[in-house]
Amino acid sequence: MNTLKTKAALLIAALTVSGAASASVNLHGDAGENYTNLSATFGGSEPGFTFNGNWAHSDNDGDIAGLGMGYNFPLGSVILTLGGRGVYLNPNNGDEGYAVAVGGGAQLPLGDFITLMGEYYYSPDSLSSGVEDYVEANASVRFNLTKSMSIDAGYRYIEMAGKDGNKDNTLADGPYAGFNFKF
Repeated sequence: MNTLKTKAALLIAALTVSGAASASVNLHGDAGENYTNLSATFGGSEPGFTFNGNWAHSDNDGDIAGLGMGYNFPLGSVILTLGGRGVYLNPNNGDEGYAVAVGGGAQLPLGDFITLMGEYYYSPDSLSSGVEDYVEANASVRFNLTKSMSIDAGYRYIEMAGKDGNKDNTLADGPYAGFNFKF
C-alpha cells in the first residue's frame, strides 16, 4: 500500500513539474507612488497549475516576499485562479513574521490586445504571525504590445495590519504602472 502511495505521489509530482516546465513564464515589474513590486509567474495564463513569486518594497512601510501556488480553471474565455501564498513579512513598524494567505484571481481577455485582471489574497490572525492580518489585492488592465511584451495600469493594495500596539503598514495603496515579459 505504501508503495502505491509513493508511486502516486511521484506521478503527481512529475505531472506538476512537467506541466510547469512547458507553461509560459511571465516576468512582471510595477511601481506606484512609494512602492515597487517584482514578480515571476509560471503557467499564469493557461489551465492547470500555476506557480508564482514576488517581492514588494515600500520606502515607508517595509517589505514582503511571497511564494504561491494555484490552479487555473478556464470558464469560456475567463480564467479563474484559486490558490494560496506563503508570505514573509518585514514591516517597518512591528515584528517580522509570516502569513499564509488564501484567495485567487480572474483574467478576462477582451480581444487580442486587452485583458482585465484582478486578484485578492487574505490571511487572518490565525494564519499569520507578527501582524493582525495580511491583505493583498490588485485590479488592472493589461495592454498587449506584442505576444511577449505588455504594459499594465492598475490599482494595488498591500497591507499588514498592526498587532500588539504596532501601527498598520501599508506597502501599496494606489495606482501603478507595470511592464511584462512573457516567454
